[in-house]
Amino acid sequence: MMVKNVVSGLLLGSALLVAACNQPASKSSAAAMQDSLHHLAQKYYDASMALNPMQATQNGENQYNDQLPVDISDSYRKRCDSVYAGFQAALKGIDTSALSPNDRITYDMLERELSINREGLTFHDNLMPVQQFTCLPLSLAQYGSGTSAQPFKTREDYQHFMKRMELFAVWTDTAIANMQRGIATGYVLPKSLVVKTIPQLSALAKKDTANNIFYGPLKMLPTSLDSAAKQALKEEYTAAIERFILPSFAKLQQFMQQTYLPAARNSSGIDSLPDGKAYYAFLIKSWTTTQKTPEEIFALGEKEVARIREEMEATKNSTGFKGGLPAFFELMRTDKKLRIFNTPAAILDSFKAIEDKIMPQVRKMYGRLPRTPFEIRQTEAYRAASASAEYIQGSADGTRPGVFYVPILDPKTFSYTGMECLFLHEAIPGHHFQCSLQQENDSLPRFRRFTWIGAYGEGYALYCESLGKELGLYTDPYSYFGHLTDEIHRAIRLVVDVGLHTKGWTREQAIRYMMDNEPVSLQEATAEIERYMAIPGQALSYKLGELKIHELRNKYTKELGNAFKLSSFHDELLKDGCVPLSILETKMARWAATQH
Repeated sequence: MMVKNVVSGLLLGSALLVAACNQPASKSSAAAMQDSLHHLAQKYYDASMALNPMQATQNGENQYNDQLPVDISDSYRKRCDSVYAGFQAALKGIDTSALSPNDRITYDMLERELSINREGLTFHDNLMPVQQFTCLPLSLAQYGSGTSAQPFKTREDYQHFMKRMELFAVWTDTAIANMQRGIATGYVLPKSLVVKTIPQLSALAKKDTANNIFYGPLKMLPTSLDSAAKQALKEEYTAAIERFILPSFAKLQQFMQQTYLPAARNSSGIDSLPDGKAYYAFLIKSWTTTQKTPEEIFALGEKEVARIREEMEATKNSTGFKGGLPAFFELMRTDKKLRIFNTPAAILDSFKAIEDKIMPQVRKMYGRLPRTPFEIRQTEAYRAASASAEYIQGSADGTRPGVFYVPILDPKTFSYTGMECLFLHEAIPGHHFQCSLQQENDSLPRFRRFTWIGAYGEGYALYCESLGKELGLYTDPYSYFGHLTDEIHRAIRLVVDVGLHTKGWTREQAIRYMMDNEPVSLQEATAEIERYMAIPGQALSYKLGELKIHELRNKYTKELGNAFKLSSFHDELLKDGCVPLSILETKMARWAATQH
């Protein structure tokens, strides 16, 4: 109900903005026009948070911590479309000629996001709401762990999440009804993905206080409560888990196993769905922020794989190794001389040494460094087995540091070869710089400070991997080969993602292509390919974004000559936060025009 009330108020605000913005623009009204845009951008952010309360919690907007809309329902999607349409109408009343360059970026990003959001609602992804990689049941488990974005500091915090647990039971019933509709209309997941969801759901359905992640907050009850209040809260919270969470996950698991799995499809690609070809074209546009066709992306991927394989051959030969690339891949996977660590502390110290080594040169390559503190930590034991190395951004006010998390199960099996390139991508100058500078820039409207566009964010982080030699890294050929391994992995994605979703490639065919072109295990390749099957198009964004940034750097290095300053280029690249690649191209051209 609260979401509905907030949204109706926002629609009224949008209507008023239409009236305000449809006045004739004059030079003297430029400031008023900019104020209208700022107001509209803030109202859009507020509307987005109301519609997406889980994201609001992630952003630190805690007024929605007890809400969990049934975001896969037809009524919710109609409400979203109505809200987006209202903002589109208001946006049309703004005279773009009166806007500053920064405000024009805001306008263009709002225009694109509203259009993409509305187009996305015309497809039927809500009929496939559960998969093994990312879906609400898995996100809710993370939030309910007690160590994620959902606060668990007060009794009220616990009550908020109890309300979310209750609402999840409603979401579950809708998910099952939607999947029944999907079975009837041909919108179903591949069998190989359904199989992976069943043990996930089964684990979350167990009354297991030691291992079921939902019981985690009971180990950290608020210290402000006395023992009687703690006991009462523990009993209330446990009852909520057992009333809403365990039965919901059990119901989902039973449905997936008994009803959905027999009806699941044998094909791997999304193009086998009724509107799958059009949906994949939309996903490419959405994830990559380009107009590239699947054929163009596939050809580009093959070209990049061939180029990087040549570099791999040369690097392999520089080590004195006499065999072919497949044999060298096996060496990279298994050779004990590449495993030099005995303790987790030694691994963390080695990452710290990378930071210390590159920072003098980083300070020359970047004029503006983040204020947000930075830390390197070992991933907590409870999630290390299923976690990848990752960067978790700090708070916008700098009170919580950005953290580079490294999962270490057995330090003696941890290879050093990928460490330098991983640090450049996830930490410095990759995600830590990009995320922190974006959040710290209070000249951006909130929807831009907290937005994420993969083609830009992941493209930039992948670009950072290529800076290794300039930063004094990759002097060891095995470390450089580790960088090439990560780079070809992103190029392979262009081939296998398009292959799966437009060319009839099977899961097994894609796994084999990946294993033929990089030193990856069968288990790792399978998990990767199934990820691309679950979220088509997402994996395309990395390489396409990186190539665009390289294209821009090469273009302006050549055009500006001695006037080109890399630190100025990087500062301009980062200062406006995540932007679509077309907007990035426009703003970098505007920057270049001021450098002569």
